[in-house]
Amino acid sequence: MRAVGIIFSNIHDDNVPELVQVRTLGSIPFGGRYRLIDFPLSNMVNSGIDTVGIITKSNYQSLMDHVGSGKDWDLARKDGGLIILPPFGNNESHTLYTSRLEALKGITNFLFRADEEYVVMSDCDSVSRINFNDVIEFHIRNRADITLVYKKFKASEDYARNSYNLSVGTDGRVHGVNVITGTEEGENNVFINVFVMKRTLLQNIVMDSISHNKSHFMSDVIASSLKAMNIYAYEHKGFYAGINSLQSYYNSNMALLDYKNRTELFGDRSVFTKIRDSAPTKYGNSAVVKNSMIADGCVIEGEVENSIIFRNVKVTRGCVVKNSVIMQNTVLGENCTINCIITDKNVTIKDRRVLSGSENHPFYISKGTMI
Repeated sequence: MRAVGIIFSNIHDDNVPELVQVRTLGSIPFGGRYRLIDFPLSNMVNSGIDTVGIITKSNYQSLMDHVGSGKDWDLARKDGGLIILPPFGNNESHTLYTSRLEALKGITNFLFRADEEYVVMSDCDSVSRINFNDVIEFHIRNRADITLVYKKFKASEDYARNSYNLSVGTDGRVHGVNVITGTEEGENNVFINVFVMKRTLLQNIVMDSISHNKSHFMSDVIASSLKAMNIYAYEHKGFYAGINSLQSYYNSNMALLDYKNRTELFGDRSVFTKIRDSAPTKYGNSAVVKNSMIADGCVIEGEVENSIIFRNVKVTRGCVVKNSVIMQNTVLGENCTINCIITDKNVTIKDRRVLSGSENHPFYISKGTMI
């Protein structure tokens, strides 16, 4: 069951405009030391997929710096491995893509050169651990043409925003696809943007979309083919966090402070990322840390509670940090108070500043800001 992987790094950039001003969605820092692309990429590597194409659109310098040659995921290979697929990939691509199907039109050469039987496609807007071998086995067992992966959520939950609800029969077949409005009652089968199908079928879909000027994968392909093709849905029952707003980004980071969620996601240390070789974190005599995740290379002299602290952050004496996400190379001055704050990289907050958001409306500070 050989498969090739395709990861869309930019598809959902519009959902978190604050965090993608200087990067793609896939390179947004998450969980203290990771980037969002680490999760689908690690899922593919752990499932034995050794050829992965990453589709990019714009603003992807930080993404290329992070993934490099793919060495940290064991994808630095002569045959296959990690392949960056920039826009304008063929002579018919004259504009930046605006949808998944348009992005696939730009990588037709990659699809035709691959020789794997199946293709697994995933976005970078989700944090989860999925064994794609189980999904492919489900796909084969049900003789499906296309398999979609979903997670059960209430429509009111933030993770369901801007998503599709799949109407799934008792046999697992998809009978309907609808946009979630937030007014639905009970649990919804929320599509988490993971597809499995044969590579030749995807090639035919892309070529047909070019000839018929189709542009949207879900509405023009999936929804219109529910009767013509066997489209099935596989339920993911493990931890899942969707990044579709600044609020959901904050909630997803805070969810990692729950031991059960953290164990489900990182239990066997199978999530890989770029190795930095930083020094261990130094804790001063006055440091107090409660229920927090702190990466390496930090200096903690103040109080940290219910927070995610990335690499090389300095929390000076008298500083109190609560319920916050503090990204790399941030310096927090003496006697300042930080609550429900998201700081991007290289932020400096001077002495005796008091900054506070709320749990349902965190305050975001952009990269390189000094306050």
